[in-house]
Amino acid sequence: MISAVMQLGSDQIVIEVMGENLFFADVGSQLAAPIEGLQLNKQGVIKEFPDLIDNSDWRLIAISRLKEHLKNMRTEDDRINYAIFELKKYGYIGLYKQKNGWRREKL
Repeated sequence: MISAVMQLGSDQIVIEVMGENLFFADVGSQLAAPIEGLQLNKQGVIKEFPDLIDNSDWRLIAISRLKEHLKNMRTEDDRINYAIFELKKYGYIGLYKQKNGWRREKL
C-alpha cells in the first residue's frame, strides 16, 4: 500500500493505492471513497475521451477506462505517481508519500 497527501488551498486529501485499487480520503473525516465516488466534469471527460460526447453513460465508461488504465500500470508506485501527476494539473500540491507504513517522504 502506498499513500500520498495532497493539498488544495486549506483542504488536504489522501490518495491510497492498494494493489490495483485507488482510494481518496479527506484528512479531516478519514472517510475513504473508491474511484467510483469521483465527481467528474462532463467537459473534462469529453476533452479526454471525445467519443463519449453523445453517450448517456459517459461517467461509467470514463471510470471504467480509468480503472483499466490503472490496471495496465505495472506497480503501485506507478499508479500513485500517475494520480499525483494528474492532480498537479488542477492545482494540488504534493506534500508527502508513504509506502507500507514506513516513514513519509516529501514530494
